[in-house]
Amino acid sequence: MDDSSTSLWQGIDPDARAALTTRNYSAAELAEQLRTTGIEAGRLASLERQDAQLRDAWIPGVEIFARAIHPQRHRGVFGEFARCNEGVLNRIGFWPKQWASARMFAQTAKGFHIHPPFIPEGISPENWLRRLFVDEPENFARRRYDDEQWDAMFFVQGRVEMLLHDVRAGLPRRTMRVWIDGDNYRGPNNVGVVIPPGVAHAIRGEGSEDLIMVYGTSTAFRPEFEGRIGSEIESAPLPESWQQFLAR
Repeated sequence: MDDSSTSLWQGIDPDARAALTTRNYSAAELAEQLRTTGIEAGRLASLERQDAQLRDAWIPGVEIFARAIHPQRHRGVFGEFARCNEGVLNRIGFWPKQWASARMFAQTAKGFHIHPPFIPEGISPENWLRRLFVDEPENFARRRYDDEQWDAMFFVQGRVEMLLHDVRAGLPRRTMRVWIDGDNYRGPNNVGVVIPPGVAHAIRGEGSEDLIMVYGTSTAFRPEFEGRIGSEIESAPLPESWQQFLAR
């Protein structure tokens, strides 16, 4: 602590006083929050990606868009995922070939997972990916949805922390940390997320309830498209005494 705090903490043991720190509550720049502490999804969905604060922090190809959640009084809610002829998925020309659901128990996590980008013959990965996402980012017809796995993710229950990390060749390393609400928490943080191949992604539930997600993929499930990085968090190790017993 600094000298100005000495009198405030004079009733505390000197050794403990020397170890005290004060949390910094000042708000960081939007781009820094996105990379570190995270931003609520509703804030991102309401901003243009070319906003000056986000232009150099947003991962190219990632889409975060608001969803319509309709309350049904005394019954529950009805939540829309996507419509084939309108909205973000229509704009980028991506309609999933397979849909699936997943349930994560409370206090668990998935990832990091990553899917390999398709690279045409005769062009370097760096040049191809820069062409797609830097030089011609709105030329969605160039994207090879049939040859690589893109994800469209939606959350219908629980609250989730999603981390995205770009590891594509030739593109700058960027990280996005986003907080998303399931349909049972109706509000601005009900969003859909599109994740390109080459962007590692991890999710973990927040709070004490199970997380339920629904996701669509641009290809049917292919095991070779499922790369894992630092995924040991998904495993529950046996107690050491059990491992010792089994090793005898």
